[in-house]
Amino acid sequence: MAHNHEHGDQTGNIKLAFFLNLGFTIFEFIGGLYVNSIAIISDAVHDLSDSLSTGLSWYLQNKSEQEASTTFTFGYKRFSLLGALINSIVLIAGSVFVIQAAVGRILQPEHSNAGGMLVFAIIGITINGYAAWRNRKGKTLNEQVISWHLLEDVLGWTGIFVVAVVLQFWDSHYLDPILALLITSYILWNIIKRLKKTMFVFLQGKPADIDLKKVKKRLINVDKVNSLHHTHVWSLEGEHNVFTTHVVLNEIDTFHDIFRDKTRN
Repeated sequence: MAHNHEHGDQTGNIKLAFFLNLGFTIFEFIGGLYVNSIAIISDAVHDLSDSLSTGLSWYLQNKSEQEASTTFTFGYKRFSLLGALINSIVLIAGSVFVIQAAVGRILQPEHSNAGGMLVFAIIGITINGYAAWRNRKGKTLNEQVISWHLLEDVLGWTGIFVVAVVLQFWDSHYLDPILALLITSYILWNIIKRLKKTMFVFLQGKPADIDLKKVKKRLINVDKVNSLHHTHVWSLEGEHNVFTTHVVLNEIDTFHDIFRDKTRN
């Protein structure tokens, strides 16, 4: 029951993140245009990609919790990994767009409404901070990528808050686009690292916490085991691992011999 409850929390957190992002994205676009802030509009673009990818993640997370079938004999866990991969790619594309927009604003500076930015920043920190807190302990790569989406928004709105306060006393037209560049570059760097980890799992790399040599050594020391061949270990989605090996046995010709040997022991 505890395991099912944990999966319910994972799906519920992704669902919450989806609806918060979707509603807040509309709010951001309107607000960003109203206060003429490229930083807010840039965050709205990110949130739009977040909403689309988080909705996909919600679907894939539900799919990943289905039992194994004759078509997917290992189950659907890797559907969650697919969500992490798509989310990373979408966020990278959105970040590139934001960088281009910020550079354009630096070349052609425009005035921003500092008071309006301050109000939006407080609302943004509150909403995105709550969603990030709900997803902070996600175990799957899917949840971890979504957590980065939300962390991006929290950091972004914190920066917007600071810039809005500064603009109250120093009306610089460059602070807003420079802030957008700094935040986006930082998040882009981290999401690329996360994408590398996702691709490693996607390509069935050996989990870092598994010592394959020790596993082989323990198996080879089991009574009646002669040798091991074609030994493989990989992760389904960064949380559940799969292990397969071909075991050659001594003095065992049929399965009945194995059962008989266990009975004698």
